[in-house]
Amino acid sequence: MRRRLALLVSAAMALVLVAFLVPLALLLRAAAEDRAVAAAAAQAQALGALVATADSQSLRLSVEQANVDGAHPVTVFLPDGTVVGARAERTPAVRLAAQRGSFTVAHPDGREVVVAVQGLPGGTAVVRSFVPEADLRRGVARSWLVLALVGAGLLLLGLAVADRLAVAVVRPIRTLAAVSEGLSAGDLDRRAPAGAGPPEVRAVAAALNRLAARIRDLLRQEREAAADLSHRMRTPMTALRLDAEGLADPAEAARMLEHVAALDRALTAAIEDARRERGAPACDAAAVVAERVAFWAVLAEDQGRAVRTELDPGPLPVAVSAADLAAAVDALLGNVFAHTDEGVGFAVALRGIARGAALVVQDDGPGFDPAAGARGVSGGGSTGLGLDIARRTAESTGGRLTVAGSRVTLELLTDP
Repeated sequence: MRRRLALLVSAAMALVLVAFLVPLALLLRAAAEDRAVAAAAAQAQALGALVATADSQSLRLSVEQANVDGAHPVTVFLPDGTVVGARAERTPAVRLAAQRGSFTVAHPDGREVVVAVQGLPGGTAVVRSFVPEADLRRGVARSWLVLALVGAGLLLLGLAVADRLAVAVVRPIRTLAAVSEGLSAGDLDRRAPAGAGPPEVRAVAAALNRLAARIRDLLRQEREAAADLSHRMRTPMTALRLDAEGLADPAEAARMLEHVAALDRALTAAIEDARRERGAPACDAAAVVAERVAFWAVLAEDQGRAVRTELDPGPLPVAVSAADLAAAVDALLGNVFAHTDEGVGFAVALRGIARGAALVVQDDGPGFDPAAGARGVSGGGSTGLGLDIARRTAESTGGRLTVAGSRVTLELLTDP
């Protein structure tokens, strides 16, 4: 925008300068021509007065002196055919002036000035002066050069003023862009300066600040709602714990209590995560995935499922919290247990990539319904939110989730 404003101002100023300087240059040239012709005419008229009053010898001396001191050659054509002064032919203009009076004639190489002196005993004398083209243009080139320098100076001054004006407009816009980038990165405390820039930019800054405050309020309400929902789940979980403690088989009771304890930890983590302000989370994907695979491996053993793992050794840092990554892994593995028959095996692979890690979960079942993966859509009677949790976790790091048959790939990056 800064360059475009400078180009716009330079084009406008160039048009104004051309409209102003070109007529002025033509006027200066015409003034120089008129000045030279007027000087020649005045000299010719002065000698015309001598032609009418002086004798031939005095006239000859005066004309010779005028040719020595003057800038233009002067010739006097007397009625008797005598020519006094500079050598010159009796041109048609001289013959015409003897009949019709004084005038000026333009020639390709200059101007011819003829002055008729009437009332002489023998007829009409004509005083002729010639102004060369160089005299007509004397001083014009220098004047045009001065005008060109003035125009260039005014253009540079206009560009400098336009650049300062563009900076005053562009700098607040760049600040707004930086604030927007900060907000998109999750820094909801960023605010745009409200008093910088023209009124339109200030209005945009105020609207952006209101939007940031509204987003922060909505996120706070969402966190509180999620925490309240998680807290309300504690009541049925307590009942589940009591039922587990009342089982007759101690081993079965212990196993159920262990699952209830895991559920309690998950609820506690969900409440803490919902109430926590988002910062710049990070975790070791290798450690989290290994821990969650070990957890699900116990259930897989009970159901006769073969578990194949290929986990790169850590650390594999990714830009997501351990709790969020664990929830994503649980969602993917939970889908395997929920949508395949007992005894169907699965494989979990984790490998490092250029900017993070890639988690691959693949089961030996028939694969996902093509409609699966959209939020709230499931082909197996579930809520359809499992893959969406994994997808949002990947996208929060700048990665992505891809589904190909029974193979799900979760790309997690080190920086969003």
